[in-house]
Amino acid sequence: MKVDVLDLKGKKLREVELPANVFEAPVNVDLMHQAYVRQMANARLGTHETKVRSEVSGGGRKPWKQKGTGRARQGSTRAAQWVGGGRIHTPHPRSYELRMPKKMRQAALRSALSAKAAESGIVVVDELEFKEAKTRLMAETLGNLVGEQTALVLMPAKDPNYDTVARCTVNLDNAKVLLAGYINIRDLLTFEKVILPVKTIDALVAHLG
Repeated sequence: MKVDVLDLKGKKLREVELPANVFEAPVNVDLMHQAYVRQMANARLGTHETKVRSEVSGGGRKPWKQKGTGRARQGSTRAAQWVGGGRIHTPHPRSYELRMPKKMRQAALRSALSAKAAESGIVVVDELEFKEAKTRLMAETLGNLVGEQTALVLMPAKDPNYDTVARCTVNLDNAKVLLAGYINIRDLLTFEKVILPVKTIDALVAHLG
């Protein structure tokens, strides 16, 4: 698949061939869904906690004798039916982690990238560099490349240029900057366009190939 290589003003410079093994892979919707569910589940902290009757304070004394009062027998005022009592069948700390083999995760990412490429959602730029970290510069560039659409910007490596681009983007709510090695299914499905500097293509092939 050939796509146009643009400059930061959106002008076509040349064409580049996207590697077929990453950008023309079979699109497996079920696999992408499984990867998305896994990522969302693994993001859960699982720190929710409620107290059972043995953990709430008070209730050490039997509220009244067992028989002869005409009232229902009670062993503690901290039982679940009492105000301020313990809770039953409520959440406790747990791990929501789901496992997925690495090859399946990679296949899901290739599927998502291939789906983006098929929908003309891949935007390749020659270089993405800014002399200074100004949000205005990134906003203008995004306007030239994707218009009003949201964009995921994938950078090839962590270097001073990556830091500058990230600082230019941090205050924009319609874009996000990631390293190619941190690509994930949630961001690929969330953002409408994927912006790739030419050098990022090789990084993706090395990561997903």
